[in-house]
Parts: sequence; structure tokens; C-alpha cells
Amino acid sequence: MNIFRSLIGKVWQDPNAAEVVKISSGQLYLIRPGNIRTSRECIYNDCMATVRRLPSIEHNFQLVITKVYEDGDQDLLEDEDETDEEKVFLIGEELEFRTGYTDGEPNFVWRDLNGDIDEFFEFVAAGTNPPTCAFFETCMYRAMFERKYKKSADSVQDSALEEFLWKAKATPKKVPKRKVAQKSVEPLPSSPAAPVVLDKEETPIQQPPEAKVDSDFMSNQRILMEEEVELYIWSKEKGEFENDGIFVGRFTEQTNADFTYWITASNDAGLLLAHKFSPVMNQRFSAKMLSLTWNYFDDNGVASSWLFKFQTQETYAQAIEIYTQCLWQTLHRIPWGKIKAEEQSYVMAANQDVEMPYIEDEEDEEEAVASELDPDEEPSDDDEEPEGEDEDEPKQPLTGDRNSQLMVGYKGDRSYVVRGNNIGVFNHNKDDHSVKYYATIANLATSKGKKFKPKNVMLHDQDSKMILQNPGDPHALYSLDIERGKVVEEWKIHEDIQVDHIAPENKFAPTTREQTLVGASHNALFRIDPRVSGAKLVDSQFKQYVSKNKFSGVATTAAGKLAVASEKGDIRLFDSIGKNAKTALPPLGDPILGIDVTANGRYIVATTDTYLLLIDTLIGDGKYQGQLGFDRSFPANAKPQPKRLQLKPQHVAYMGNKIAFSPARFNQGEGQEENAIVTSTGQYVVAWDFGKVKKGKLDQYEIKKYEDHVVQDNFKFGDDKEIIVALDNNVLAVNKKNLKKPTRESLAPQSFSQIVNSPY
Repeated sequence: MNIFRSLIGKVWQDPNAAEVVKISSGQLYLIRPGNIRTSRECIYNDCMATVRRLPSIEHNFQLVITKVYEDGDQDLLEDEDETDEEKVFLIGEELEFRTGYTDGEPNFVWRDLNGDIDEFFEFVAAGTNPPTCAFFETCMYRAMFERKYKKSADSVQDSALEEFLWKAKATPKKVPKRKVAQKSVEPLPSSPAAPVVLDKEETPIQQPPEAKVDSDFMSNQRILMEEEVELYIWSKEKGEFENDGIFVGRFTEQTNADFTYWITASNDAGLLLAHKFSPVMNQRFSAKMLSLTWNYFDDNGVASSWLFKFQTQETYAQAIEIYTQCLWQTLHRIPWGKIKAEEQSYVMAANQDVEMPYIEDEEDEEEAVASELDPDEEPSDDDEEPEGEDEDEPKQPLTGDRNSQLMVGYKGDRSYVVRGNNIGVFNHNKDDHSVKYYATIANLATSKGKKFKPKNVMLHDQDSKMILQNPGDPHALYSLDIERGKVVEEWKIHEDIQVDHIAPENKFAPTTREQTLVGASHNALFRIDPRVSGAKLVDSQFKQYVSKNKFSGVATTAAGKLAVASEKGDIRLFDSIGKNAKTALPPLGDPILGIDVTANGRYIVATTDTYLLLIDTLIGDGKYQGQLGFDRSFPANAKPQPKRLQLKPQHVAYMGNKIAFSPARFNQGEGQEENAIVTSTGQYVVAWDFGKVKKGKLDQYEIKKYEDHVVQDNFKFGDDKEIIVALDNNVLAVNKKNLKKPTRESLAPQSFSQIVNSPY
């Protein structure tokens, strides 16, 4: 290796330089030595190679091969068409990077980690001068050095980089297997499938002498990470994490099952735990404690909470990286290396810890430390306020339909709850802050008398109307006159376009006489105007996408800008209907069930089953710094860093059920700034103080438990304290101050009551 140190200059030392080195012209080939017919396949006839920093993870770099288009060719591509313009590889020893020549031209060769073991990529740098190639080669080895040792390669000597020169590896010896007992291990599926490579070197497992592991289990596992850890188990009786000792913690890939990964712990006695990666693990990383906490649910649905405490900052950082890739591949069922570098950075950023970047005073700092491994806080002695449950209301057994949707009125202090094909109307009592049953809009039906149970509902036209979606007629909407208590209009939207989701024209449109609204199908956005003749879809404000986007929700700002979520987990931001998205945020993998946005468009909260995703849409860098993602696109290397709002695994262990959040909402009111987020799961109402969340305090939430299942909850319009709660068979109000910090006593599950308040 001929290293030209003088070429490094200031490029490597500049952490703000996304691109370290680039070769602007070359060809990319896929080499398959075992395939006679296609042993050398041209992937890109004209492309460039770049060594790029991974902005969200220090000491990590990527090799990026980007297709180069002729002038005008790129304009022919549709905005939403899927293209394969870029291939990204995380730079590490496992690439087995090497240099050479093809027909007298310099080349770079590395392993295809997502292909067979003997498949390689080859970049032929035709016409590139030797110093540039040497500079590129040096940068590759420096990137490997930093990734391995988690420190800067600025002052590293040439001799220290020689360990990364590729050398043919000897076949490792097999290690004797030993059967040991198991304590907390999930059963392994037996169906074989092709092995999956996770950007790691594929070598047979070598069992270390200090950890004799179960041979039957480990014979089908490839180790991705192996480190000594302190293992803690949450004691429900004591209310604290108990140290179970030093174990060998591993992340492994199951070689006979597709996209299946495990977290395991073993010691001299054998394998203590083997938990399969899944979305319900509710993982939580803590940089302060260098720990990973997660939930495990047994076959009976009983939750437990576990914690790995890593020994060093380096192993902790490696754990975040590998865990994130494993979980992402579990959800997407495609290799991590298939997504672009900026998308990888976005996903990695979402899995960073929930520590507080801003500590305001010593009291806050002490509270932050105490929240990690100590018992739950003591419950408050504040008196409970009445919640509107009328003891004089007739009680009746649980029969028939249950409440399914809640709408909190914008005017007139009323709420509306859908129950089968009826809608209950409830008054908000200002005197005692309770909710009282008022009336029932019964037997919802079409103009032809056909009854239906509304799929989605939305208040409209100053709360005088309600827009209903009929599951039996997805191409139409129904306008309910609330005062008359009947459907008065049926709007045919489009013969070929279904209406899957609706939203007001802007966040506060329901408080006005605005007639238009926003509609979405699985892959289209459009405006609906009930005043036009014929089909109500406005052709000039209609955008359909080629790909199957699976839109799952729409929210609008006070200015009418749109945030659109999908079942795939991605989010698109639009400045108006009928145009392409200004910003497309990649999916983390979990389907998004609901989405809300602050009135000014600054913040988005998206709901998945197990966590809320909070996104700041302010562009913090580049040409459009200070603008929002609704109006301009984020720079490719400066995507927003999403933050997870989730319940602590130890609290989930007390609650006894898997988390299933209802769509989260900001409090709202014209001229008011949002300062709270509310959602629910099972029997629990959960609220975050949004002011604290914006300061980085993501895991400080308050909870209230009910004896019945919480269907949905939302703040009373214009009020940031009173929350309207719809249970399966009741509707009531709770003041936010009566939500408490979670404790063992407040979280313990109760059986659902069979005697309920069901007045309509």
C-alpha cells in the first residue's frame, strides 16, 4: 500500500465535511466467480465512488457508489418512481476491501455482504491517476480504523493501517459443542431459509472458553456482537432492577430463518435468555448508564423487563448500531445495505438514547439520574377531582356494540362518541368539569335507509355537521346534520378513487364555515369540495402516486399544509395538495397509526403501536436554514433527528399487556401554543408535558388507569388541562393534574368491570 499522507490535508480533520474523497468516474461490476454465464455483470456503466461520513454516528463512514446520468436523462424519471441510483456500504473490515487492476485500469474490490460468500463488487476507476487512487485507498483504511477503534485516525501512522490490508483467511477450526440447561429461551422455528448477512463478516461461531453456550441453539446462530455485560432483571416485588451478575451478551442472526435475530445472555452455567427481536421489545438506550433495556413477553402475554449494562462507551455505541440494524431488517425484510446513507442516519438517530441534552438545574440532574435504575417514585397525595361519572346513571351489563371513536367539539362544549350505528352526544359541565350524557343520534343510515357503522368521522362547519365514512361505500362521504340527527347529503367523490382518510382543510377549519376538506386514498391526495356538481373531487388539486404508499393518516397545519403518514412508516410533508412532497422522511419500519401536527407546523407526532415519533420540521442547516420541511426539502445529510416517546420497560412489566397506543394528539386552541401530548394504551391514559419534551426529557410522562379499556382521548378544545376520555362503555373527563407519575400501585392491572355506565 502506497499511502500519500500529504493528500489528506484538512479534509479528514473537518467533521463538517460530509464527503471525504470522491472518484467522479468509473464503472461498477458484480463479480460472481461461481457463475460461468454472468461471472462479471455491469451494474452501473457510469458512476462515481465516494467515502462519506455517517453524520449521526461518530467514527463511521460509508462507501457510496452513485449512478451518473447524462444531461437530461434524470428529468425523465417520475418523482415517485422507484430507481436504483445509489448503493451504500458501511466501511469496515468485513468488506475485505482490496485494490488491483483490470485490463491495466486501477480498481477497488469488496465483498457483497448481501450476496453469496464468493460474490464481490468491483469499481473500475478508469482514467483516474495513481495519487487519487492512493488517496481513496488511504481514506478507506482510515475509515476502517475509526470504526474499529472508535477514535480519530488523524495522527495514526501508516503502519497502524496495515492491519486492514486484505489477507486470505484460514478456515477456522470447529469447536466442540456442549449441551446446557436453559432458563428463559424462546422456542426456535424449524423451517429453513436462506441466511441473511447484516453487514458483518460471515464466519462460523467460535465459542469462547469463558461462556459455554447451548450448542443446539447456537449451532444455528451467527454472532454479530459479543461482549461482557452486567445483566439486570426487573423485580416487580421490589420495584427495582436487580443485578444478576456478569454474562456474555450477544446479538445473533439465525442462519436457518430469514431476517431473524436474537438477543442472548449466557455464563458458565449455560444460556440464561434468548429473546427474538420484535417490535414489542420496547427497547430503550441510556447513554448515561451505557445500557439497553427491553421487554419480553412470554407465551401467556406476561411482560418482564431486562437490562444490559455495557462496559465501555465503544461497546455501547456498537450495540446501538447493531440492534438498530437487526430491528430494522426484522421489520422491513430487506438488507440494511439496500437503503441510502441519509436514510440509515435517520433510522440510527431515532434509536439514540432518551437522555436529556439540557439540564436546567441540579434538581433536574438528580431527577434524571434517579430515573434510571432506582425504584419508582412515590405516588402523589393530591386529591382526585370528580371525573364526571354519574352514580345516578343506570348501570347495565356489558352487551352489544362498544364505543369506537371520540370527537371533541370545537364549539358548544360537546363531545361525540361513535357506538355501532349510533352517536352519543355529551355535554361538558363547566361547574364540576364533568361530562354528562345529553342525547343519542340513533340508527345512522343512508338516504335509502340502509344502516351503517361509520368508519371515520370528522366535525365540520362550526360543529353543525359531521362527515361520516361508510365502510360499505368507500367512494362517497355522508354529511350528518347534527341538530336534525340524520344524514342529509351523500357526496360521491370519484368512481375510481376511494376515500380512506379525511382531514379538515386546515387545523381550525371546523371552527369556520369552510366547506372543503382533504381526502386521501392508499396512494393519492386530493381536495374535496361538496359545492361542485357531480363528483366532489377537485381535479386541479389531485395527486396520485405510482408506488403503493399505503397512506394511513393526514393532518393539517393552521395554514393548510399537510403531513401524511403511511403503513410503511414513512412521512411526507406537503405545502399544498396537487404537488410533490417537499420532504419525505424514511420509514423506521413500524406502521404509523395516526398523525398530528402543531398549528404552526413546527412539530409532528406520529403514533405507532409501541411508541410515538416526535419530529421537529425546522431545517437547521444548509441553504434553507430556518424554514420548515413543509416548504423546503431537508438537505440529504441533515435530515431531522426523530425522537421516540415510549413507556419505560419496567412500567410495561407492571401493566401486564403489550403496548397499543391510540392516535396521539397535541392540545389545541386558536392562538394557543401546544404544551401537552396525550394518548392511551389499554386501561391507561398517558400524557407528556410537551415543554419538557422539547428540552429533551422524553421519558417523563404521567398516567391514569381506568377499570375499562380506553378507546380514545383528547384535550378539550382551547383547554390544555381537561382531557375527554372515551372508555368502551363510558365517557368522562379528567384534569391533567390528576394524572400521576407511574408507580407499581398505579400501574398494576385490574380486570375490566362487567357493570358499566352505558347511557345510549
